[in-house]
Amino acid sequence: MDGAAPRLLRRLPRLQPAHYRDRAAVHWSMTVERRRQGWLNPLHHARLREILCHALGRHGIVCPAYCLMPDHGHFLLCGMAESSDQRLAVHLFRKSWNGHLAPSFRLQAQAHDHVLRDTERTNEAFKAIVWYILDNPVRATLADRWQSWPYSGCLVPGYPDLDPRQEGYWELFWRIWNRLSEAAP
Repeated sequence: MDGAAPRLLRRLPRLQPAHYRDRAAVHWSMTVERRRQGWLNPLHHARLREILCHALGRHGIVCPAYCLMPDHGHFLLCGMAESSDQRLAVHLFRKSWNGHLAPSFRLQAQAHDHVLRDTERTNEAFKAIVWYILDNPVRATLADRWQSWPYSGCLVPGYPDLDPRQEGYWELFWRIWNRLSEAAP
């Protein structure tokens, strides 16, 4: 031992469970322990999308934007029904993702979240959050344009070809969102 005090593990504060239910919109950030790199590749990306799709489908949630970086990932999740529960979905997703990362990698013990306020849920503010997430590789100088980063996109169960890179994405996304929200119990 070098005499340094042991690092205490503290839990990040969480809002009351009701803030993560129903039609909540939450920006989740999930970091690999010690920010280790080397896990991100096309096969891992495909498997992660499958894992995320199952978690979203089970809990009535959509992901209008995600971006995987070499040491972390960003996910904007939106509940579609009164029965939607992001804490349950994220728990399932992280457990499955950790299983896929193992044995060489592991996620940090707790994800960071930001529950969007009403002012952040207006069309323009919501789009700004999506672009912030998708633009991560540009800010990190990993890509010249967010569109060229292969490890980002969106995920809406039942719509495998939906992609924020496509022409008319927002019009299509909102049409799907409205259809799914109306159909949700």
